[in-house]
Amino acid sequence: MAHIVGAITTSHVPAIGRAIAKDLQNDPYWKPFFDGFPPVRQWLNEVKPDVAVVIYNDHGLNFFLDKMPTFSVGAAASYRNADEGWGLADMVPFQGNQDLSWHLINSLVNDEFDITTCQEMLVDHAFCLPMALLWPDAGAQGSWPVTTVPVCLNTVQFPLPTAARCYKLGEAIGRAVASWDSDARVVVIGTGGLSHQLDGQRAGFINKEFDLQFMHSLVSDPAWATRFSIHGLVEKVGTQGIELLMWLTARAAMPGPARLLHSNYHIPISNTAAGLMLMEPAA
Repeated sequence: MAHIVGAITTSHVPAIGRAIAKDLQNDPYWKPFFDGFPPVRQWLNEVKPDVAVVIYNDHGLNFFLDKMPTFSVGAAASYRNADEGWGLADMVPFQGNQDLSWHLINSLVNDEFDITTCQEMLVDHAFCLPMALLWPDAGAQGSWPVTTVPVCLNTVQFPLPTAARCYKLGEAIGRAVASWDSDARVVVIGTGGLSHQLDGQRAGFINKEFDLQFMHSLVSDPAWATRFSIHGLVEKVGTQGIELLMWLTARAAMPGPARLLHSNYHIPISNTAAGLMLMEPAA
């Protein structure tokens, strides 16, 4: 059967795309962020996952405030990115894994999650930039080394799913992968955050202490964040920092104890606390 080889969590700030396009990886402002990724790329090259389940949030490309599903799963043959106004370049299309997508959708519905199924889907910077950070040579090679399954969470329009609900979603994703009739190696990627708020009275807010505590908890006590309400988490990490729900979901998908292989934390990039973690099953 298929198995999850590891979980990767990383930030997805749109400015990352501009930095890549302008070759600013060694610029003093960006270098501490980009220097975090070589160990993760080395691990990916060694483990060679076949499929990436990417847990992210849509920023108005597919869903807007008038229609905002809580959880949605892509079931397309391929996914293209589109410009959301950031001027990000078109990327090589991402090949979907429809077999896993439909297995995941059916399994989640059986687990009583109400899923929006997307047989056509565009992917935005929250999906594309982490993929580009993890596999930077894909564009030159003309293809990605993994097939993909997008899983989209609502972190934009209240009411938001609770941390406890997202944790249960992650556990259900893990069960679905384990029951998929395939020998594929699956990596789960959670994108977004960490703490940041882009507007309002707390614009520019960053909470380093809570970010580091949350990162530590994903290894030592992965359900720790489920003790907080959504409003409590927003108070701790800012309105947009609630994107840590994707990190929590990705970690929950990997069952059992985890071993931390690599982490990086840097502030700020574009008024955002940027984090990176690589975890694999401890057993």
